[in-house]
Amino acid sequence: MANNRATKSGFAAEAQRKINSKYSEELAQECLEWVSSVTGSPLNTSGDPDNFFEVLKDGQVLCQLVNTLIPGSVKKVNTSAMAFKCMENINNFLAVAVSIGVPSQETFQSVDLWERQNLNSVVICLQSLGRKAGQFGAPSIGPKEAEKNIRNFSEDKLKAGQTIISLQYGSNKGANQSGLNFGNTRHM
Repeated sequence: MANNRATKSGFAAEAQRKINSKYSEELAQECLEWVSSVTGSPLNTSGDPDNFFEVLKDGQVLCQLVNTLIPGSVKKVNTSAMAFKCMENINNFLAVAVSIGVPSQETFQSVDLWERQNLNSVVICLQSLGRKAGQFGAPSIGPKEAEKNIRNFSEDKLKAGQTIISLQYGSNKGANQSGLNFGNTRHM
């Protein structure tokens, strides 16, 4: 766990401070409240980093969450406090989250949670999963996910669009740079 690591110094400490500064207690509290409402289990929903870590560190609540969204998605939830069992829970949660549609760039590494390296990435993952939860009949959190807006144009419309010269192609209603002089000329 994080207690077994040596304290960071120099660049590593500076990088860790930068990572920790991105953590939002309000978003973490919103995530914990959402997890509590979806799973129906009472949780301490304080957004404090210590509480957020304590509630989620063993991965049991996370596995319960995805099992509520998709029953049976995590076959066995480990209740042991051994490090590799807890990290297995976290990895099982992440595998289900990716299969649901959470983008891989919005997930986290299991050590980010288990060793308390990057709690902000855990919040981002839960927010992303919360947006997908509406597809499974659960309440969702965060902004509404965008929907596809496919547009079909006729061949006539497409051909008409090819005759228009965009202003990005260098034509600005006949204006050009001839006659413009910037600064002094070069004397050889």
